[in-house]
Amino acid sequence: MRWPLLIPLLLGSPLWAADWDVPNRAGAITETLAQAADGDTLRLSPGVYTETLVLDRPVTIDGQGQATIDGQGTGSVITVTGPDINLRGLTVIGSGSDHGEIDSGIQLTKTARAAVVENNVLLGNLYGIDIHGADDSIVRGNRIEGRQDRRMNDRGNGVYVWNAPGAVVEGNDIRFGRDGIFVNSSKKNTFTGNTFRDLRFAVHYMYADDSIVSDNVSIGNDLGYAVMFTSNVQVINNVSVGDREHGVMLNYANDSVISGNVVKGAKEKCTFLYNSNKNEFTDNWFEGCGIGIHFTAGSERNRIVGNAFVGNRTQVKYVSTRWVEWSEDGRGNYWSDFAAYDVNGDGIADAPYRPNDSMDHVLWTQPAAKLLLGSPAVQLVRWSQSAFPALLPGGVIDSHPLMQAPQPPAMKKVPHDG
Repeated sequence: MRWPLLIPLLLGSPLWAADWDVPNRAGAITETLAQAADGDTLRLSPGVYTETLVLDRPVTIDGQGQATIDGQGTGSVITVTGPDINLRGLTVIGSGSDHGEIDSGIQLTKTARAAVVENNVLLGNLYGIDIHGADDSIVRGNRIEGRQDRRMNDRGNGVYVWNAPGAVVEGNDIRFGRDGIFVNSSKKNTFTGNTFRDLRFAVHYMYADDSIVSDNVSIGNDLGYAVMFTSNVQVINNVSVGDREHGVMLNYANDSVISGNVVKGAKEKCTFLYNSNKNEFTDNWFEGCGIGIHFTAGSERNRIVGNAFVGNRTQVKYVSTRWVEWSEDGRGNYWSDFAAYDVNGDGIADAPYRPNDSMDHVLWTQPAAKLLLGSPAVQLVRWSQSAFPALLPGGVIDSHPLMQAPQPPAMKKVPHDG
């Protein structure tokens, strides 16, 4: 049945829009679309629809949480080519397996401006949602589970964003597949409030300037947040728990802000910088990693203030022949392994902290030397350096360490047993 609804002109929709009740039978959605006008809503009856869809004008497809669209293993299940199209309440399964065509549960092409994809379930598709040049799209509140039938690197991404300025991906639960969100050659995107599990990278960023990655949670992935070949990105208030390699990685990433993040239990490094310069690391919590923060390949002029380094096996790995100061305006970072004292009670330690000495430098370049750690010669070298700081090599110095570890608000999102 077709029931007209009055839609205000101020909303930019047609004066008369209609709701269509679509019966559950093969081809019914395509048949109804042929009759529907711009701005109409198709409400799907409960059940499985075995068809693929191409949507080329402003309509809403509403599965009401009970309708499944099955592409039966061919191409993308839903392809959106028109503007202002809404997809909600659907379960989408059965995409093809062609990486070249980016077979997806839902594919938004470059003419699909301002699409809204919300509150859907996408299961077992090669790619979950492909935002391929669709400006100002919103992907919100979806559950996306990728494939598990092939090697991780041969799977598709949960959400793939390519050249889609203004795209917003928020509040999604993404699991399995390859990367949770993979971004390439885009800008001015926002990725916030998503949860990522059992993936290669939670967020994988390449050539994507002027964007925000905030309030996300990454659990048990190979790597949490990877920002590569990118400038002016805000990575703020995110959580990485038990990611196997790194929590946050910057590779050729510059002029960005990494603030308020919590990284716990990364097997290798809480944070890794490779040739990344002029970034700000403030108020982060790095705990229980192999290395708290590792700088290499000429990463310079980075601001490191107000962070907590808690129980990492190596707090800092930074090889340099000159000293780099990690405090500012009388405030530095917190170091759990620093036996500090604070006579005047101002919350700032009365002695500087130097996380690395010459023996650390030897161990990084000659790992076999770890066999000598307990020897009197090594202990003598370390005692000498502590008694005579002039003997220390260059590296990091925190002249004003914090006595207490400041907890970022993102700590509330860290999963706790019980």
